[in-house]
Amino acid sequence: MSLQDVQDRIAKAEAAAGRAPGSVRLVAVSKVQPAERVEAVLKAGHRLFGENRVQEAQDRWPPFREQFDGIELVLIGPLQTNKVKPAVELFDGIHSVDRPKLARKLADLAQERGACPELMIQVNTGAEPQKAGILPDEADAFIAEVRSMDLPLTGLMCIPPVEETPSLHFALLAKIAEQNGLAELSMGMSGDFEQAIAFGATQVRVGSAVFGERAYD
Repeated sequence: MSLQDVQDRIAKAEAAAGRAPGSVRLVAVSKVQPAERVEAVLKAGHRLFGENRVQEAQDRWPPFREQFDGIELVLIGPLQTNKVKPAVELFDGIHSVDRPKLARKLADLAQERGACPELMIQVNTGAEPQKAGILPDEADAFIAEVRSMDLPLTGLMCIPPVEETPSLHFALLAKIAEQNGLAELSMGMSGDFEQAIAFGATQVRVGSAVFGERAYD
């Protein structure tokens, strides 16, 4: 698999779902990938990347941003409140907002800076105790709370349970987004992004299919 293969599969899935070409953006998940693999994808022209950890992104991306124009970086992993300041300085989007305390910290910093990355709320659609995200039955109230803080909330993100049919979770996330007037849906990964596109994903997060298997220490 390669970047071009993934882009071709996205285009086919868009067509099969009756979606407009280019309506789904690929977030290339670069966490723990070697720098040379990331650089190769940058040289191929891709510019939207997802990282899980603030520290890793701080080490990796400033040099790349000096070398390549137009990089867009989003945080897709859990964000600790003590890492909010460096996160808002580095990332163009934070897609893992999952609790009021974090939202309030983001709002305070937005007031100080006069700017804020675009935000998505992570919904724990499977109600998994080990996983981050607001519970589905609390999502409407949390969306309203985040909006009351005048934050740039654009959509929702989810990571379905590995042992369950992902389409059920994609449908649930799409329903929550629709009833709250949110346009962006970050859902679908290497193994299921075509299904996610069929259910309305506007961003899919793909790592190993773009870069190759991750090289964990």
